[in-house]
Amino acid sequence: MLQLQNYNSTILKNIHFHLKPKQNLIILGSNGAGKSTLAKLLCGITPSHTLLNGKPISLIESKERTKQINYIPAKLEIFDEYITLEEYLNLSSLHTHLESKNMLKLLELEHLKNKPCQQLSSGEQQLTMIATAVLHNAQITIFDEPTANLDPKKSRDIFSLLKSDIFQSKIIITHDLNLAYRLGYDIMFLKEGKIDFYNNSKAFFNESTLNHYFGTSVLLTQDGVVGQL
Repeated sequence: MLQLQNYNSTILKNIHFHLKPKQNLIILGSNGAGKSTLAKLLCGITPSHTLLNGKPISLIESKERTKQINYIPAKLEIFDEYITLEEYLNLSSLHTHLESKNMLKLLELEHLKNKPCQQLSSGEQQLTMIATAVLHNAQITIFDEPTANLDPKKSRDIFSLLKSDIFQSKIIITHDLNLAYRLGYDIMFLKEGKIDFYNNSKAFFNESTLNHYFGTSVLLTQDGVVGQL
């Protein structure tokens, strides 16, 4: 179980949170609401009082922590300008029997395997981070905007991965309401640094709740959630 109790900062206010084993969660909220800040707290990047299976995450040995939780940021950061895509994926293969070549084939990245990561397009980098998440195979994976910069076909491919059981437990930060709706996971909505909503998908995706948070900017249809310009 992942827990953060009564956390306060200049950004987040009185955050009380727990994620049960095998639970999947979508975190929604406007820009600046504290979504990415919360994600970094939960995985231990930012020092906090987060508990992982009852133990402070800061006291868990690094190798053991990699088995339990992984954070996939919104943007790929590579500090070695020469490391290739295949080399990077090989480094990311921690707790899985899959090989990097499997992910290259699955995400149609084989033709890029020898290309330096820094030279990949934003969409290719996004797919690279998804591939590293699969190869890492932590018990909990936190994704920050996993479908950003992707074309519709690739977004659909990532949706299929997120919907599958290839990941054990997922926390997904996104602005994509249609993705959130179709995944059907529990929903947390952050507003001005506070948890304003925490319930199941059905309780969130109805006309009343959507109007409360988004007004007339979105419309719920039989096929999903669409934006209205």
